[in-house]
Amino acid sequence: MHYGIDITRKNRVLFQGFLDKFSLEELNKVPKGFRNNIIWNIAHCIVTQQLLIYKLSGLEGVLSDKMISEYRKGTKTERNLSQSEVDEIRNLLFIPLDQTEVDYNARAFKNYKEYTVSTGSTLTSVDEALVFNNFHEGIHLGYILALIKSL
Repeated sequence: MHYGIDITRKNRVLFQGFLDKFSLEELNKVPKGFRNNIIWNIAHCIVTQQLLIYKLSGLEGVLSDKMISEYRKGTKTERNLSQSEVDEIRNLLFIPLDQTEVDYNARAFKNYKEYTVSTGSTLTSVDEALVFNNFHEGIHLGYILALIKSL
């Protein structure tokens, strides 16, 4: 197993725990001083992983264009999600990640388009993207923990 994917998987287990612990109302709440909620942060991490790994490798990921447009960088919480939408996000915690591991082991990520992230680092390979993705998800884990304290 790729170490970076294993770390992402462990973070997704934490996200799954938040989905189990908090009510739909709590998952949707945007506390004063925040732009987003718990469920947006989780969905954003799922989308960002797919964009960093697949899109920049010139490959199709497993997410819908609608989901990508709602949770990609630069978006914010626009509405409350239904329980069925939260369930869909829950189902996507591991499916794209499992596919990433299959594709990584099959050496599907042959090309990578350089991309400079908001921290100023330039990603030049899928391995660098996997490492950066964990940094990114860690930031959002921190946001979620702050949101939880604000509930």
